[in-house]
Amino acid sequence: MKKILSGAALLAALLLAGALSSCSSGSSVDYGPLPSEAQLRWQDLEMYMFCHFGPNTFTNVEWGDGKENPDVFNPTDLDCRQWARIAKEAGMKGIIITAKHHDGFCLWPSAYSTHTVAQSSWRDGKGDVLRELSDACKEYGLLFGVYISPWDRNHPAYGTAEYNTVFANTIREVHTNYGPVFEQWFDGAGTNDEVQQNMPYDWNLFNKTVYQASPDAIIFSDIGPGCRWIGNERGRSFKANWSRLDTDGFTPGIGAPRADTLTRGNVHGAKWIPAESDVSIRPGWFYSPDTDNRVKAVSQLMEIYFNTVGNNANLLLNVPPDRRGKIHPADSARLMQFKAAREEYFAERLAVGNRKLVAKIPEGKTVKCVVLQEDIAHGQKISSFVVESLRDGRWLELERGFTVGHKKIVRFENEWPAEAVRVRILSSYAPAKITSMEVY
Repeated sequence: MKKILSGAALLAALLLAGALSSCSSGSSVDYGPLPSEAQLRWQDLEMYMFCHFGPNTFTNVEWGDGKENPDVFNPTDLDCRQWARIAKEAGMKGIIITAKHHDGFCLWPSAYSTHTVAQSSWRDGKGDVLRELSDACKEYGLLFGVYISPWDRNHPAYGTAEYNTVFANTIREVHTNYGPVFEQWFDGAGTNDEVQQNMPYDWNLFNKTVYQASPDAIIFSDIGPGCRWIGNERGRSFKANWSRLDTDGFTPGIGAPRADTLTRGNVHGAKWIPAESDVSIRPGWFYSPDTDNRVKAVSQLMEIYFNTVGNNANLLLNVPPDRRGKIHPADSARLMQFKAAREEYFAERLAVGNRKLVAKIPEGKTVKCVVLQEDIAHGQKISSFVVESLRDGRWLELERGFTVGHKKIVRFENEWPAEAVRVRILSSYAPAKITSMEVY
């Protein structure tokens, strides 16, 4: 904290200097690994819906054993258009569905499995959840993504090298018949399965198959290559969250980096692999009538939002359809409340920072947060910054932060009166540029 010129004179000088400056801070020089165009578009999505749906929905278990009778899967009133409508109204940008979970049951009539909707009595074996959801997403302007678990507790070839070809064909079948697919989700579960712990997954083949069918798809796993797991299922990130990761010597699942590494990323990681946080609106991933009154509170969802989207990570919020095949009213209502809470929090934008990262605050207003965005197209560089407010001719420190990345929401413990707010980059690994500064 240091004494400066009179508040009005200084503020006028700062605003003028900002107007004459050529950029917000630093210049657009490349540093380290850079995101692809597809990764940049993916990061802009910020939040989309996960839908865990399958036999587990009807058996009250999280991991089926693959021995379920296909007739167990029997939604009485499947309505994927309802899922899409709710996702759209809640501010989601897409839906990722568990097309095949660990039990091996396929929600489409796959040619590479005998454990599918075609073997069930649902709709006389002619139903196809993926077709209905893919069409619904197109109708509502949402992106369509798929979770296809490599672990298969039903398929007779699982545990042999032959299964790699089966699984690659399964991936190709889904992407070709139901795409475009914006994100392919690979779960690492099963890599330490006691029965098939030596399953030789051919991840290079799997990724290659995805890219052949969907060149712009973002591939999720513990180590990407498109985006990475954030290391927990609680919607938490570390204060410093880097979009870079070292992957040499690691594999998805049991061979992944430590959870705390996934949560933070690697400061000087060799590859651009940003974080995605998967978290469920309920205690479990699949619907259970036992959890109808245990949907996360709006306050919990807001904290998750601030700690993910507000800290350089995308949020994949799981909303599991119920046994009718619809989003349960409790979940739908909470999603609308969550959206309303976000809109209320960001209802009044007080100011936008100039090119010197100084924002003049209207008289009589208090500030509660600052939203920053870094020019990540040229790499992630900022490692520390400070937010300050101008009051009575003095700059007072409000908050210190670490990384910025795609988006950083800096919240203050209290709302503060201020004549102006400024952001100073304290350290970065190359000349850095903040492309957006908004004060609320």
